[in-house]
Amino acid sequence: MDPSSDQGARLLDELRRRRAELRESMTEVEHALASPPEASGVRWAERLRAALVELADDFRDHVAITEGPDGLYRELEMHAPRLAGPVGRLSREHDLVSRQLDELQRAVGGGSELEDVEGVRRTGTELLVVLMHHRQRGADLVFEAYQVDVGGET
Repeated sequence: MDPSSDQGARLLDELRRRRAELRESMTEVEHALASPPEASGVRWAERLRAALVELADDFRDHVAITEGPDGLYRELEMHAPRLAGPVGRLSREHDLVSRQLDELQRAVGGGSELEDVEGVRRTGTELLVVLMHHRQRGADLVFEAYQVDVGGET
């Protein structure tokens, strides 16, 4: 991919947009986890459930733009084979994050009182840390391949 070509610029713009959306949904999960749970924890759990649904959707979009048939990772494998190791690591992290998201969504459940708020908070925080590091490694990979900053804070 040539970042100065129309196709390359479009892919990078889409990547930046998806990164921003993922970051926003991570922030919503963080806010939901940090908010004080009510006595029953039902409203707290509802807010967290909604934030997790959005995060899961944004993460699926992230995986699609990176691992899809015309995605960033395929492009890197073809044009920068030296980066196969970091690309493989990021792909494996997608599986890890997906499992962690599924686990957290199961723990929050569907509409009933939440019994282990602290456990859910711990699991959610661990997920956010994994995602934060994953995003950093992804930004580093794009920079190494193309000398383009996709935005560390977005």
